[in-house]
Amino acid sequence: MINKLLATIAFCLLVQLGLAQHQLSVQVVDKNGQPAYPASLSINGKSTKTDKSGNATFQNLENQTYNLKISFIGYKEEILAINPAQQPQLQVKLSDEIIAFEEVYVTATRAKENAATTFKTLNKEEIQKVNLGQDIPYLLDQTPGVVIGSDAGAGIGYTNMTIRGSDSERINVTLNGVPLNNPESMGSFFVNLPDFASNTESIQIQRGIGTSTNGPGAFGASLNIQTDALEASPYAEFNNSYGSFNSWKNTLKVGSGLLHGKYAFNARLSRISSDGYVERASSDLKSFYVDGGLYTDQHTLKATLFSGKEKTYQSWYGLAEPLFTGNKERIDDYAGSLGLSGTELDRFLQGDRRYNYYTYDNQTDNYTQTHGHLNYTFRPNEKMNINTALHYTRGAGYYEEYRPGDDLGHYGIPPVIHAPDTINNSDLIRRRWLDNHFYGLTYSLQYRPKEGLDLTFGGAYNQYKGDHYGEVIWARYASDSEINEKYYLNKSTKNDFNFYAKADYRMENFLFNIDVQYRNILYKGKGDDDKIKGLDFEDKLNFINPKLGLTYFINPSSNVYASYAFASKEPTRNDYVENPNGEFPKPEKMQDIEAGYRYRTENIQLGANVYAMLYKDQLIPTGAINDVGAALRVNIDKSYRMGVELDGSWEIHPKFRWSATAALSKNKIKDFQESIPVYDDNWSVVSSEIITHKSTDIAKSPAAVLSNNFTFQATDDLAFSFLSKYISRIYLDNTSAKERSIGSSFVNNVQARYTFAAFGIEKIDLNLMVNNIFSAKYATSGYTYSMIMESTGNRDFYNFYYPQAEVNAMLGLNIRF
Repeated sequence: MINKLLATIAFCLLVQLGLAQHQLSVQVVDKNGQPAYPASLSINGKSTKTDKSGNATFQNLENQTYNLKISFIGYKEEILAINPAQQPQLQVKLSDEIIAFEEVYVTATRAKENAATTFKTLNKEEIQKVNLGQDIPYLLDQTPGVVIGSDAGAGIGYTNMTIRGSDSERINVTLNGVPLNNPESMGSFFVNLPDFASNTESIQIQRGIGTSTNGPGAFGASLNIQTDALEASPYAEFNNSYGSFNSWKNTLKVGSGLLHGKYAFNARLSRISSDGYVERASSDLKSFYVDGGLYTDQHTLKATLFSGKEKTYQSWYGLAEPLFTGNKERIDDYAGSLGLSGTELDRFLQGDRRYNYYTYDNQTDNYTQTHGHLNYTFRPNEKMNINTALHYTRGAGYYEEYRPGDDLGHYGIPPVIHAPDTINNSDLIRRRWLDNHFYGLTYSLQYRPKEGLDLTFGGAYNQYKGDHYGEVIWARYASDSEINEKYYLNKSTKNDFNFYAKADYRMENFLFNIDVQYRNILYKGKGDDDKIKGLDFEDKLNFINPKLGLTYFINPSSNVYASYAFASKEPTRNDYVENPNGEFPKPEKMQDIEAGYRYRTENIQLGANVYAMLYKDQLIPTGAINDVGAALRVNIDKSYRMGVELDGSWEIHPKFRWSATAALSKNKIKDFQESIPVYDDNWSVVSSEIITHKSTDIAKSPAAVLSNNFTFQATDDLAFSFLSKYISRIYLDNTSAKERSIGSSFVNNVQARYTFAAFGIEKIDLNLMVNNIFSAKYATSGYTYSMIMESTGNRDFYNFYYPQAEVNAMLGLNIRF
């Protein structure tokens, strides 16, 4: 009996043991079939890692279905249902889609999918299609409401951009969450970061106030730029472009891929040069980019260093209207206003659309800007991300200019006694310097306590220190002045602290967004400016910027949304220095109301949006500029921008896609008082004449911006695109006067792209872009100034434009190993 009992127990134990003796062997390989080491695998709490051959084994598994989870740095996580009794061995090839670890740096300040914010995101492929050396604004040309232009006329060198009529001073730009805008001018000068598009993974353009971000407030839009995502495999790229006006782009880019499963390094070296469409408007731009990172399941530490050095010949002055239009009826008036005589007068009278006012050989802008970022991310679990970044930007440079017959007293140079004469004026060459440091800390915590609820807390503390000074490096009559002596020096500091909290809550068919930001700003300037001696000012500002949004999901393909946002923004340095009315500028305030509809299917994507941006104390351009091309602005009590935006794409056929955008708007000032200076015969201002305008158009804000893109995919490797852009009339001042405006423009481009592999090379791209194929004579920016002569009482005005190139082309050859 006992023997039978023991035998029964032994049999049961053997059966039980047999049930637990299944083994599962897994080999994990990457997209190229190479062993993934060390990949992490887990089953029901048991975890292991692959060896150098990509192999891993689980012992003592039962005859049942398990969820096998596989994760490997640089790839999406795989979850497979597997029964080891039925499939004891398997090989898993990881998905080709790479995880963008750097996305965590930008998600805190980006609009999430289906959020009640108006935005568009360009991915790496879309950016590469148009990256032939032109500046980043030119890559955004086919997005709603964008108007671009270039001082040199061909997109290389100094460029400008407006979105919803708002210029770069109102467009917040961040790189991986770190502010790029200059804290004083608040503009973003992409000329200082040439070819940065070659290291860009994606760009999100938020229109309106958008979500809370770091740096100056977004009053027209924000650009959130993410640098290259991690690539798991080594690579090398050699990208070259050549085109009209002797334009060149040469880029060498290499990456290590993942080393030992957790380290990666990338580097880029670039040079861009162009003679420019405008005479002598040349550009010589150099840059480099280096990063190195440690990537694990929970930690990412990445150091990035990038720098740009630019030398551009000045074309800030623009082109006088008689040379732009070809109607030279008033050309003598313009020559007189410019003070031209002799050979310079002859050159002007014989000039054409490519005329440049400047002739001095070294009339150039020279600037070097170097950025260092250290990003760290900690992912303690699937619900939380913690991100911090330290950053430092060093900028230094000057623009040099020849000044004929300038007042020596302006430079603190005593008169020169040349018996029997006293010389008070001299030809001279000066340099005006900007020497600055910008550094700080950004941080964010993203927490998802439960499904459908996302919380984000973040902010930044940044400090800027800048020296503005000038030097006379040569004078025909120098008196007893010293070399390198500063004729003005102004030191400025700006502290910017902000904190924001965001919540996104999904409840059935509704998504609620709430976002509140607090900003504290202390801005000081002390010393002399070129134009104002004893320019001492201090401004302390506190802003609370709330935002609310609601999205309703009609079905999986469509939703509607509405949002309300309030924001405040500080003036720029130029508003303190050169306020035309001599007033201390006030901060701007704006309410932004948005509503829209989104529809997405496999073949159709459609977005429609209406908005009202209601301003209090908006700083608007008067139409005039200073001596470096910056707009002069004044506060006005009430103004608004209202409009509708459409953004659509339709794959009519697998070989044919149609994309289009439309931005239609009214941009109005309710009451505008125009001040026109009155001059006597000695060219001294004796008074001003005030003219009141009711419900007039805001300067430089076109009412219609339309774009169109037809793409024909002839084969899998060959595509042709026809791109069009229409911009309605742009008023140069705030009077809605047609005689002081830029006429509408309609510009068409064609593009051909051919991608193939040959000679063992992974990828070869040929990219031909022919711009302005019908040679439209157009401009997208300019300025005007008016005056009244006391003796006649007549109003005279002078318009200047920045002409854009007629038909021109760029051919790119990109090779990737």
